[in-house]
Amino acid sequence: MRALFLSAAIFLTALLSLPSLAASRCEVNVPTARVDLAQVSLAYQSIGRASDPALLLVMGLGGQLIHWPDEVVVALCQQGFRVIRYDNRDVGLSTWRQTPVDANLTFEVLRYKLGLPVAAPYTLTDMADDAFGLMDALHVEQFHVLGASMGGMIAQHMAAMAPQRVESLTLIMTSSGAEGLPAPSAALVQLLSRRGAPNREVALEQQADLLAALGSPTVSDDRQGLLDQAAQSYDRAFNPEGVKRQIMAILAEPSRVALLNQLRLPTLVVHGTADPLLPVMHGVHLAAHIRGSQLKLIPGLAHRFQEAFKAPLLGAVLPYLQAHREDTSHWAQIDPAPSPNLL
Repeated sequence: MRALFLSAAIFLTALLSLPSLAASRCEVNVPTARVDLAQVSLAYQSIGRASDPALLLVMGLGGQLIHWPDEVVVALCQQGFRVIRYDNRDVGLSTWRQTPVDANLTFEVLRYKLGLPVAAPYTLTDMADDAFGLMDALHVEQFHVLGASMGGMIAQHMAAMAPQRVESLTLIMTSSGAEGLPAPSAALVQLLSRRGAPNREVALEQQADLLAALGSPTVSDDRQGLLDQAAQSYDRAFNPEGVKRQIMAILAEPSRVALLNQLRLPTLVVHGTADPLLPVMHGVHLAAHIRGSQLKLIPGLAHRFQEAFKAPLLGAVLPYLQAHREDTSHWAQIDPAPSPNLL
């Protein structure tokens, strides 16, 4: 009887300690590490056990790894994932080691509007190569990918470039890049491309203006809160020229519809009905061109991870990722390309 009591006590103690074990396993305040590749040096964080299935987070235009909300990263980790977030080249603590050519964003935007080719120092496929280089350095062969905005575009290329490595795709507030989809307002584009700031104070005000414009009309933003977010980003790293180069990589990108039509892997598309940068039809169109994909529309969600929408986002993403966390039965592949220049 005493042995039975001790066994029960040990079991209950272990059971009660599970939340604290999960919390320590999913500690987000881990050191930022670095991987040196041929063209870039990437800053990243790895949260969770190395033995767990890996989930790579790919951030959008100008975004840093800190822009993935910590509570979202913890929730993903607690689903049993090793969550890897990183700074894309040219932003945050990551660098691009090539000597950049002179890049005139205003001129390239004009060429884009006229339907002329845009010259970009690098492409989104180059950025997809960066992500694969990071995972190679971490010795992770297969992994799940979650991309937001530009990160979702990069993720699409990753799925096409190495479908045997990408176990599932989650694409948030992103686009197929097809012609004819609704465009953002001219005022928002102007805010997005406004990158020259003579000092920190002006830079913070500009970023707060942009964050407000990307937010949902159903949510009232606190101006000081936006300035605090902008300050956190600015003080960690400020590279407006790098963001300009990322914008040009997006503008130089052709439609990905032919590429998407060939994908055969589990895909979830999440989009907001109030997205001012990539209106909701971008998400609808994207899902329509990936066979078997799921589409989740979130009422009121715009083009930012705002507090009011973290629960709906997690409610859309977590069940899908959990369903595919250990599922390796899908036939991730890409159909033969009709032409060699899709990527």
